[in-house]
Amino acid sequence: MATDAKTGQPIFGSYAVGLHNVGSYQASGQPWLGGGAIADTIEVKVEFPMVTKSITLIASGAMSGELRAHFVSTSSATTVISEHHYISLSDTDDSLTLNVKCKEIYLSAAGADVGYQLAAELTNIPTGRMFDLTGSGHTSA
Repeated sequence: MATDAKTGQPIFGSYAVGLHNVGSYQASGQPWLGGGAIADTIEVKVEFPMVTKSITLIASGAMSGELRAHFVSTSSATTVISEHHYISLSDTDDSLTLNVKCKEIYLSAAGADVGYQLAAELTNIPTGRMFDLTGSGHTSA
């Protein structure tokens, strides 16, 4: 345990980055940028190098299909599509900003090929500290 240099008394508590550490989310995030194209009916898993503070998704290119964002793979949870546990963008330059902590996001295309741009603000929290997102709104109604 750390001690005060003047008094030699213990300093109570420790201050470190973590999921429940307010300072980890108050500080400006590290920028992270990505993007690409997704073929119809294909799903892409985007893994972030650190836990996110926020994510902005922008539909790009010739959008004749629907770009879907979800936090669980459709292959591991059949309810993602049937229970509408996703948010969709259908027009070029549609955007969505989510102030969320996560280590990954899944993007999928429905109806035609779609393009996307992705920007994230990253905390200094290692992804190993982030729990899996499951339950109501993710994998069940």
